[in-house]
Amino acid sequence: MLNSSSQLVQKLWNYCNVLLDDGVSYGDYVEQLTYLLFLKMDEERHLLAEQQGEIYQDPIPPEYRWGSLVVLDGTELEDHYRDLLRALGQGVGLIPIIFRKAQNRIQDPAKLKRLVKLIDDETWTGMNIDVKGEIYEGLLEKNAQDTKSGAGQYFTPRPLIQAIVEVMRPQLGDRIHDPACGTGGFLLAAYDYIEDVYKGRLDRDQRRRLRHEMLSGVEIVDATARLCVMNLYLHNIASDGEISPIVVGDSLKTDPGRRYNMVLTNPPFGKKSSFTVVGEDGAADKNAQVYERSDFWTTTSNKQLNFVQHIRTILDTHGRAAVVLPDNVLFEGGAGETIRRKLLETCDVHTLIRLPTGIFYAQGVKANVLFFDKRPGSAQAQTHALWVYDFRTNIRFTLKQNPLKREDLADFIRCYHSDNRHLRTPTWSPETPDGRWRMFTYEELLARDKVSLDIFWLKDESLEDNANLPAPEVIAAEIMEDLRAALEQFAAIASDLGIED
Repeated sequence: MLNSSSQLVQKLWNYCNVLLDDGVSYGDYVEQLTYLLFLKMDEERHLLAEQQGEIYQDPIPPEYRWGSLVVLDGTELEDHYRDLLRALGQGVGLIPIIFRKAQNRIQDPAKLKRLVKLIDDETWTGMNIDVKGEIYEGLLEKNAQDTKSGAGQYFTPRPLIQAIVEVMRPQLGDRIHDPACGTGGFLLAAYDYIEDVYKGRLDRDQRRRLRHEMLSGVEIVDATARLCVMNLYLHNIASDGEISPIVVGDSLKTDPGRRYNMVLTNPPFGKKSSFTVVGEDGAADKNAQVYERSDFWTTTSNKQLNFVQHIRTILDTHGRAAVVLPDNVLFEGGAGETIRRKLLETCDVHTLIRLPTGIFYAQGVKANVLFFDKRPGSAQAQTHALWVYDFRTNIRFTLKQNPLKREDLADFIRCYHSDNRHLRTPTWSPETPDGRWRMFTYEELLARDKVSLDIFWLKDESLEDNANLPAPEVIAAEIMEDLRAALEQFAAIASDLGIED
C-alpha cells in the first residue's frame, strides 16, 4: 500500500493521463473511479464482516460485486461492467444515486482491467477516513482545475468554505442543508467542524444522528450528485448504503416542505433559467414553463435571485444562511430590488463579504457571501445594520502562484465576532479610510439606488498605478465575465418581451 494519500492521488491521476489519449475526460475518469471504489469498499466491508462472524446486509447483489469484475478480462469484462452499471442504477437510495445513468467511458477493455487492478491493489476500508476523504477531495479538485471540463463551477474553494462554516458554527442537532450541494464541500465542512468541536465526546446515538440525519442536500446534475454521495460515503456519512442524504433534482421546482436550521450553499453561477417563477404578484411569461411558487416574492428567470427566495422559504424561523452570490444579485433592478427589499424586511441581513477575483476555477467571477437569519413575521424591518467586509479591493489571488489560504480569511473571521455580533467594531472610520470592515444602517441601505448592496469605499490602487494592475489573463477573464453577465441580462429582457433567440 502506498504510504501517503498524495502518492495515491498522484498514482490515480497519472493513470488518467493514460486514458486521456482514449478520449476519457477528467470528469469521466473520476466517475469511473467512483463506481469502482464503491464496489471495492463494499466488498471489503463484506469480507470484514464475515471474518468477524457478523452478518453484513450487502446492498449489492452477488452477481455484481467487486469479485465479479476482478476475475474477468477483455470483452467479457467490458460487457459485464456495462450490465452492472445499468442494473445498479435502478431503484431508489444511495446506490442508485451513485450509479444512476452510469455508463462505461473506458472503451479499451485492457485499460479498464488495469484500472480495476489499480483499485484492487489497495485496501480502502483500512485507510483512515481522513486519508480516504483527502484522496477523493484531491481528485475532485484536480477535476475542477481542468477548465475544459467546466467542473470548476461545482467546486467552491475549500479555505472559503472552512471560513464560512467557522463563523456559522453549526451545532450538534442542527438540520444543515445545501440546496445546490455540488460535490458536498459545505456539508463535509460542517460535519468536520462538529466532529472537531466535540473531539470524540459524541455517544453512539449522537454520532448516528450526525452521520445520518443532520446533513442533506439537493443537486440537479446526476454526475455531480454521484460525486457528492461518494464524497460523503468516503467520509463515513450515510455509510449504511441505504438512505442517501442527497436528492437528485431541481431545488427551485417546489417548496419541499422541510425546514432547516442552517443553509450553506454556493448556487451555480449563470443567471438564466429555462423556467420562470410565478410569484405573489401573479406575473409570468405565458410562453414559459413555470414553477408555481406562491412562496416567492416576485417573478424572475434569474436562478440566483430564485435561490435567495428559495433559501428564505426553507429556513426555519431563526434559521441561518450563508450564500455565495455573484455581484448582479446585489445591484440588479426590477425583481432584484424587490427581493433585496423583502429580504431586508423579513430577515436580519447582517453580514456581507466581498470576495476577490482569482479564487474560483471559473475565472473572472465576482462573488460575495451574504449572511442572513430568518425572523418571525413583524411589522418592523428585521435588518438593523449590514456589516460589509471588503476582501476584494487591492487584493489579488491566483489559482497557482498565490492561491487563497485559510489564514487569508483570519481577519474576517475575527471581525465577524461569532460569539456576540453586538460587540462588532468597525475598522473603517474617517480617520482610518483603509479599514475593510464597515457598518451600514438599514436606513442607509434603503437610501441607496435600487437598494443596492454592491457597496465599496476603498480606493482601488490599480486604477492609479499601472504597476499594480493584475495579470493580463485576469483582466481578460474579468472583462469576459462582465460581458457574459451583460449578455444574460439582455437575453432575459428579450425573453420577457417575447423575442426568440
